[in-house]
Amino acid sequence: MANYSYRKTVSLPFGEVVEKVKDSLAKEGFGIQAEIDLARAMREKLGVKFEDYVILAACNPQLAHRAHAAETDVGLLLPCHVIVYRDGDTVRIAVARPTVVLGVAGNPELMRVAQEAEIQLIQALDAA
Repeated sequence: MANYSYRKTVSLPFGEVVEKVKDSLAKEGFGIQAEIDLARAMREKLGVKFEDYVILAACNPQLAHRAHAAETDVGLLLPCHVIVYRDGDTVRIAVARPTVVLGVAGNPELMRVAQEAEIQLIQALDAA
């Protein structure tokens, strides 16, 4: 089974990590198209306690444009998903590897875009 994510642990408060990840993504050219507070949704919709967990839908317009030019249906696999979550006393961040996600298309041009996106996303997470 392929490792579909890149993960790291951060020693900062949860809210601070979320903001640092957003800032780091922006420096790499990624905008946040959506932010899902999964903990709040679970509490509101199901009435269950859930650790802090945020899903960020990140998009780099230049890379997205190139991906769309390579494969029209690529929108089914976009945007890039980044998560920030609390695991007990630890805060973790992770990104779905674009080479794995977009690799399902079997399109060599799309894979080149995925490789660029993956490098930039990993750099953003490492800088956070």
